[in-house]
Amino acid sequence: MSDTSFVRTEMLPPKPAPVSQVGVVKWMRENLFSGPLNTALTVFGLLVTAWLVQAGAPWLIHGVWNANSLTECRTIIAERWGPEATGACWAIIRVRWNQFLFGFYPVEEYWRLFLTFAGLFLALAPVLFDALPRKLIWGTLLYPLVAFWLLWGGPVWGPVGVLVGFALMGLAFTRLAPKLGVPVAAGAGLILAAVVWLYAVGPFESAMQSVLPLALPEVVSDKFGGFLLALVIGVTAIVVSLPLGILLALGRQSDMVMVKALSVGMIEFIRGVPLITLLFTASLLLQYFLPPGTTFDLILRVVILVTLFAAAYIAEVIRGGLAALPRGQYEAADALGLDYWQAQRLIIMPQALKISIPGIVSSFIGLFKDTTLVTFVGLFDPLKGISGVVRSDMAWKGTYWEPYIFVAVIFFLFNFSMSRYSMYLERKLKRDHR
Repeated sequence: MSDTSFVRTEMLPPKPAPVSQVGVVKWMRENLFSGPLNTALTVFGLLVTAWLVQAGAPWLIHGVWNANSLTECRTIIAERWGPEATGACWAIIRVRWNQFLFGFYPVEEYWRLFLTFAGLFLALAPVLFDALPRKLIWGTLLYPLVAFWLLWGGPVWGPVGVLVGFALMGLAFTRLAPKLGVPVAAGAGLILAAVVWLYAVGPFESAMQSVLPLALPEVVSDKFGGFLLALVIGVTAIVVSLPLGILLALGRQSDMVMVKALSVGMIEFIRGVPLITLLFTASLLLQYFLPPGTTFDLILRVVILVTLFAAAYIAEVIRGGLAALPRGQYEAADALGLDYWQAQRLIIMPQALKISIPGIVSSFIGLFKDTTLVTFVGLFDPLKGISGVVRSDMAWKGTYWEPYIFVAVIFFLFNFSMSRYSMYLERKLKRDHR
């Protein structure tokens, strides 16, 4: 009989994991102090952060929100914190917030702006989140005309006439596409809509306004400014430049010589010219190419040039996505018997857009920030134009950092939201790793 006295008859109690392998200590060891270089950079970053907090915290803590001038701000700071103390005069934001946001838009018409911004989020919701009913997309398609009427005012029958032109374009496309193909049907629909917009909308608006007057007070484009102007230019350019960029990317890869030459020429010319040059073209030169007496709104000219600029860069981003797809995807579409446009819509373009999401969103963020360049063509952007107007008032002369910080925070919120949504979209579409 063997001796089993050395065999354990009960399990040892579990021991806690080493402190260096769990919790905050593990995270710090892996991310902040993983090696000599990382440790040195962490210490240097902490020292810089401490210096910035030491230098900037008193200025922020001593900030004043209730005052009517910079002199009053400084008086309040001196009374509270001593004659040598410094502090931010946030009162300029409290007093002039409406100009930073809405420019010189009439105060009594602010309800139109609030309604437009609320409608913007409702219109974007069906596009950004597919859990919502698809029928809501009709509201998204109608929103641009409603927003234009709310912002600029005037008779409602002008946007209605434009809507009729779009309806006729869609009807012509659906009727002709099965017989003549997508390109011919799209061209015919566009020509029909252009004829309606050029020759029928004006008489239709005058006739309907005489029978049933329905209009809002008109607001000229000179009243637009601040983040209202940035959103009008940025959102319009983002929405229009994406489909235009897709068409340019497809045109650059086309086998048709003229289509490819025009697409390449447009992309390379616009990408080779600074945006500020295009803005000066929109402001000074574009009017010379129009018939005498033609009035072309400056904001509309800027929107057109900014849209073309963004579309050229997005076209190259999407072309990179198309080039990343294996040849087998195209061959699979051919094997299924799909024509060119069906293959692009159902197989090729969804995958290319998924690959291109980071580049597309990066282009959108850069575009939204570049809207501040419109100050060089006489428009009042939130960064330079409105800040200069506000600080030209003798009551606030001498303020410097407060307007820029306020504008930077709002820009950061918009751009950070776009960045986070793109990350959410990437995670949602990452089906190949599930």
